[in-house]
Amino acid sequence: MGSMEVNKAFAAILIAGIAFSVFGFISKLIVHPTMPHHAAIQIGEPPAGAAPAAAPAAPALEPIGPLLAAASADNGRQIAQRQCASCHSFNEGGRAGVGPNLAGVVGRNHGATAGFNYSAAMRSKAAEPWTYEDLNAFLASPARNMVGTRMAFAGLTTAGQRADVIAFLRSISPNAPAP
Repeated sequence: MGSMEVNKAFAAILIAGIAFSVFGFISKLIVHPTMPHHAAIQIGEPPAGAAPAAAPAAPALEPIGPLLAAASADNGRQIAQRQCASCHSFNEGGRAGVGPNLAGVVGRNHGATAGFNYSAAMRSKAAEPWTYEDLNAFLASPARNMVGTRMAFAGLTTAGQRADVIAFLRSISPNAPAP
């Protein structure tokens, strides 16, 4: 490669750099961006005197008791097989998968399946039994109902579907209280 070829390579790099600088200068003259007056994200502690933002209120759930009278355990079984069976089993003495076995869950204490590693949120409610209203709220949105749960299910938005699933869970819970 001759000395002229090396000079051409350096000249090409130099011209490209000058062209980018000129284009940048011209674009700043044409476009006038508006810069924000304050940061969009606050990192660290909020300024003194600033009140913490209130969490949005969860929509109120309608009581599940009246819906249980007309609920279908067969429809609930189908919904549970479609939505829940990939993580849970429903037969007495069945395996624990990603989630615990749900046989006998109605009336049983939260986090009571032996040998299953529950989240801290679920273990904190270990002394409380699963009521119909607890199941309704949990099935509507597990993450919102029990902050810190490891259950990644988004929830059942339809109250009728939740009632059907709860009726199914009641049918496989021999010690379930009457609704």
